[in-house]
Amino acid sequence: MNVYDVELVVERREFAADGVLALTLRHPLGEELPGWEPGAHIDVVLGAGLERQYSLCGDPADSSAWRIAVLREPAGRGGSAYVHGQLALGDRVRVRGPRNHFALKPAPRYRFVAGGIGITPILPMLAAAEAAGAEWTLLYGGRTRNSMAFTEELGRYGDKVTFAPQDETGLLDLDSEIGRLADGTLVYCCGPGALLDAVESVCPSGALYVERFAPKAQQGGEDSEFEVVLQRSGRTLTVPVDVSVLDTVRGAGVEVLYSCTEGTCGTCETDVLEGTPDHRDSVLSDEEREAGETMLICVSRCRGPRLVLDL
Repeated sequence: MNVYDVELVVERREFAADGVLALTLRHPLGEELPGWEPGAHIDVVLGAGLERQYSLCGDPADSSAWRIAVLREPAGRGGSAYVHGQLALGDRVRVRGPRNHFALKPAPRYRFVAGGIGITPILPMLAAAEAAGAEWTLLYGGRTRNSMAFTEELGRYGDKVTFAPQDETGLLDLDSEIGRLADGTLVYCCGPGALLDAVESVCPSGALYVERFAPKAQQGGEDSEFEVVLQRSGRTLTVPVDVSVLDTVRGAGVEVLYSCTEGTCGTCETDVLEGTPDHRDSVLSDEEREAGETMLICVSRCRGPRLVLDL
């Protein structure tokens, strides 16, 4: 799989809200960057052991630059602290991608719901929906108004956007926003796990698309040993009960792309040639799981004795 992998320069740093730093990245030689669509993210390599995924939140039509936004998380694992405290103007940072497991599907109507930094993948979706002439609204919540990023940009959409800081309005009123949807309406939601779970509880089946920052609890089958055949490498390996497919493959010296190891980023998605995956990720849709054509090898396993992968 050919993946865009390059060092980009930090051209601009600006705060989009309290604790939210927006970065503009450009190619050091001014080369155009690959195209992307709303919902896409990139992998950002911040240093030894630090690799994070950030949604692209700029203009997809601008091939000269990519924009991401990073929330400062004091209790995080170090990625946001590095970006906020060490990544300076003019620094180079390695990126891979873009990838998109949260693509905006065509629809006559949309209801967007964002919580906190979850506004980042939603932002370019609004522009796309507006350009397509679709009917849409955004319900945007956060802890406080000052902590909510890109409110000035969102102001241009007028009453299509409802700002709901928790300290002013309480919890989001999901029932009134998405409890009753006209036929053909799609709901796109990104934010904390509790918000996504709440939206799932009131949204009609088949209408909802979400992107998670943390893995969702999965109901997988019982762990058992199985065989994995690496078609292109000509290798057959045994995956033990307590070892992932990813770690088994890497332990055998076969290099594969990976990042979060939690089933949330999609970096390790691999084509399945034979066998039935036991999906345990938080990325693939129900339709993609049912098709069984790909799997995230960092967390998913096998519903049977044998898998054949395109590795």
